[in-house]
Amino acid sequence: MLKNKISILIFLLLASASLFGQYVKLLSWNIQDFGGSKDETELEFIANVMKDYDIVAIQEVVTNPKGVQTLAKLADILNRKGARWDYKYSDPTDSPPYKTERYAYLWKTKKAKLIGEPWLWSAAAGFIDREPFFARFEVDTRLLLLVNYHARRFDTEPEREIKYFRQLPDEYPDDILVFMGDFNVKPKHTVFNPLKKMGYRQVLKNEKTTLKRKCTKKGIYVHRSIDNILYPAQKTLFENGGVVDFAGGCDQLLERRKISDHLPVFLILLLYPD
Repeated sequence: MLKNKISILIFLLLASASLFGQYVKLLSWNIQDFGGSKDETELEFIANVMKDYDIVAIQEVVTNPKGVQTLAKLADILNRKGARWDYKYSDPTDSPPYKTERYAYLWKTKKAKLIGEPWLWSAAAGFIDREPFFARFEVDTRLLLLVNYHARRFDTEPEREIKYFRQLPDEYPDDILVFMGDFNVKPKHTVFNPLKKMGYRQVLKNEKTTLKRKCTKKGIYVHRSIDNILYPAQKTLFENGGVVDFAGGCDQLLERRKISDHLPVFLILLLYPD
């Protein structure tokens, strides 16, 4: 009898979620030197971190052929973990010397449908070192426009790039616009205030997202708070979000840094219906 009541309750909860919106699980990850230094074991590890999410945005894919080849290997590994995945990568960014890279998206085809072709924000190439990579997805009739971004170094005034993001919500009013990536500034920086005034919220407030080269005497292994996701609170409902701490402590820090010197950021959203 109790089992039946629990089953009915679960059914009603799922029905309500479908009626009032659709959940989507997002992951953003700066994977250091992706395509330049990842072996099969490390790719398997990366896939295990990603597999429970619906759409993944990657920063720092190398521009030589190994970057694209490694992305294809990662998608193949993900396809053997219970769901069908697809992927897209950007052209190399129009950047100063030694700063050029590619971006990439991977997604579960059952959960999200890519609408059109992703594109680099070419108009930004003159004032953003690595122009962001946009992709529009349909998630149960809702249009989700992702902005995948890797800012210039934290000591070269990345806020001078980020300030231009304030114009994008007005340019794409019909989309659920989400900013994902490595911003290289702290969440409390005033450069985010214009977006906050428009109703955007940050997943992370002050959580550290980069890994130190070695632990301190107090066992601290994380460093800067620079990776984040910003989402429009007026169009979505925040369900959960945070840092995926794949390092987990000091014991395997050197090994984990071979995966990346950045921890991923995740966000689970309920998308309101049109």
